[in-house]
Amino acid sequence: MVGCAGCGADGRRRGSLAVLCCALLGTGLCHTGTEVEGFGQDARTSPPVAVFNWTAQLVEETYTNITQKCWELFVDLMKNVTVSELCEWKVISRPYSFLQTCLETWADHLHYGYPNALAERYIFQSHHRYFHNCTLEHQVYFDPPEDVLLAMIIAPICLIPFLVTLVIWRSKDGKAQP
Repeated sequence: MVGCAGCGADGRRRGSLAVLCCALLGTGLCHTGTEVEGFGQDARTSPPVAVFNWTAQLVEETYTNITQKCWELFVDLMKNVTVSELCEWKVISRPYSFLQTCLETWADHLHYGYPNALAERYIFQSHHRYFHNCTLEHQVYFDPPEDVLLAMIIAPICLIPFLVTLVIWRSKDGKAQP
């Protein structure tokens, strides 16, 4: 296995982006060359990193390739989920969160902006492909129609001055109440 910045010799991750880096070695975003002398774990410093002046087109192309890899990894993770488990959040939360994190992390890493149309397309695609038959077990409440809502707001407002007037009128009666 080719080494990757952030990955150990065994390929296990060390950082939050490292697992994606190891999975996406084909994109050319990871340092895959040999260790620079004087840097690394022994020296407790990182090798120098070249700074690239990426064009918007290159960033978009790179993000498109990475999101495709994110999608492929998500589909691979979803192969372990049975049809009866597709609507159970405890089962699908890990693959779904992985997809969202992958899309968001790489967009942030490439300064691409998130949410974006490409990420939304993959999220919608995941819902259409895997979760379209999921319904909520509890009833979803909606706002009442505007006329009902208006009546519920205006009725107490109009009732308050009437009640204040009634209290003042009754308190002006000088007779003590037993």
